Amino acid sequence: MKHMTKRRIWIIAGTTLAMLLLVFGACAIYVFDYYRADEGAVVPFWPEENITVSELDGGDVVFEPQGATVGFIFYPGGKVDHNAYQPLLAALAREGILCVLVKMPLRLAVLDVNAADGIRESYPQITDWYIGGHSLGGSMAASYLEKHTDEYKGLVLLASYSTADLSDSELRVLSVYGTEDKVLDRKKYDENKSNLPSDFTEAVIAGGCHAYFGMYGAQDGDGVPTISNHEQIKLTVACILDALKKTEG
Repeated sequence: MKHMTKRRIWIIAGTTLAMLLLVFGACAIYVFDYYRADEGAVVPFWPEENITVSELDGGDVVFEPQGATVGFIFYPGGKVDHNAYQPLLAALAREGILCVLVKMPLRLAVLDVNAADGIRESYPQITDWYIGGHSLGGSMAASYLEKHTDEYKGLVLLASYSTADLSDSELRVLSVYGTEDKVLDRKKYDENKSNLPSDFTEAVIAGGCHAYFGMYGAQDGDGVPTISNHEQIKLTVACILDALKKTEG
């Protein structure tokens, strides 16, 4: 009887261990199977001499133009190397905006929604702050804003939507997506428009896709873009700058 009991315990323990290993293995595959920045494409976008680029201890990348008074905190898309968004933020920095590209734990913004905490305080010369992100990153930036609406001027959503109710806030919100984006859930996107202020701005990039807000190659399930990666980033920057000017006005 004792022998059978011990044998049963070993079977249960072995089965449990096998299940745990399977779960951890699946998680490891999910986490480390991510989209890497296309370094060859990123390099040509490196900022000009009047912009200081620095990597902080936690991995965040800061693009700091001389005399900047406007700041933008950016949350990267899920399972995407944050460096893939350097071209976008470098382009904004060339227009005089201090940009902070946040590195998320395991490349998932959902694991650190409050990553923006403390950033504003590090740059007291910035008078107007904006926050935003791509895809999952945009949604998490919106969630962060829910408790910080009085600290920011606005929100920028790239192929993203807000599940947090910001409809009663005075935030200026810009939402951008491409016509060929097949990753963005358009049903959820439309359903969650009511969470944004009624005067939010929507910009649709003709020929743009989901992945081209960053530079990390093609994304599974995405549509086929009819414009270049460079062109989509250029158009996105123009949309963001226009939104910021309207806010300041």
